[in-house]
Amino acid sequence: MSEPVTGAVERPDVFFETKATSAIGPTEKRISFAARLWMSGVFRKSVILVLLATAWELYARQLNNDLLFPTFFQTVTAFVDCIEDGTLPSRVWSSLKVLLTGYSLGILIAAAITVLALVTRVGDDLLETLTAMFNPLPAIALLPLALIWFGLGTQSIVFVLVHSVLWPVALNANSGFKSVSPTLRMVGRNYGLGLFATVRQILIPAALPSLITGLKVGWAFAWRTLIAAELVFGVSSGSGGLGWFIFENKNQLEIANVFAGLFTVILIGLAVEGLIFRTLEERTVRRWGMQS
Repeated sequence: MSEPVTGAVERPDVFFETKATSAIGPTEKRISFAARLWMSGVFRKSVILVLLATAWELYARQLNNDLLFPTFFQTVTAFVDCIEDGTLPSRVWSSLKVLLTGYSLGILIAAAITVLALVTRVGDDLLETLTAMFNPLPAIALLPLALIWFGLGTQSIVFVLVHSVLWPVALNANSGFKSVSPTLRMVGRNYGLGLFATVRQILIPAALPSLITGLKVGWAFAWRTLIAAELVFGVSSGSGGLGWFIFENKNQLEIANVFAGLFTVILIGLAVEGLIFRTLEERTVRRWGMQS
């Protein structure tokens, strides 16, 4: 009878598996790193932006008319110069202050109307009627009336900003709340939650994708409405923010500065979308598995 083997026995299949794994490990790591890099949304979007900037530069050089279409390099140079002399930062800050005021008021009014629509059938009918009436109405079309009602001041621009934010936010919020499962509502009632506790703990988390979409649409409408309103308001009052900067440089035929102002509008839009709303989505709806 053979004695039991006390030493370790090397298994051939484990040996070859280990060798094979160690042999292809670095390659797999390189492939996975490249794949992760390409799958990164930031990388893909950066490539797209570089291609667009290249196309811009090539087309402007082919056109060879600075008063019609400056090159990307000239635009960036004008952008840097306007930052260094403090012109663009002051105009951007002036625009953002007005934008945040109108955006915040629009969200508060939209929240009040949406809660009213959740409580009563009359409130729901009121929200649907007002949304059908005013949502298709361009906010900039109300600026002449705002100038008559509120005069030449920030209040006129805030009024049109509230109009541009209110209806898309309220519409998306109401649609999101209506899409919440009735089972979740019954769970809240079984736990004895009141109206505001149900909205805060059940409805808002369940309808968060629609709420974020409404905030994004409201931001986009408010931002472009602000620039357009400042163009008109700047002509009337001789002051304003980024929109007036664009109009003023157009009158002076400083086309590179005009493109620098438009470039600033684009950069702020990309920053808000990429840093604020994308971070909010990553930490909420995507983390919770509510959105891919």
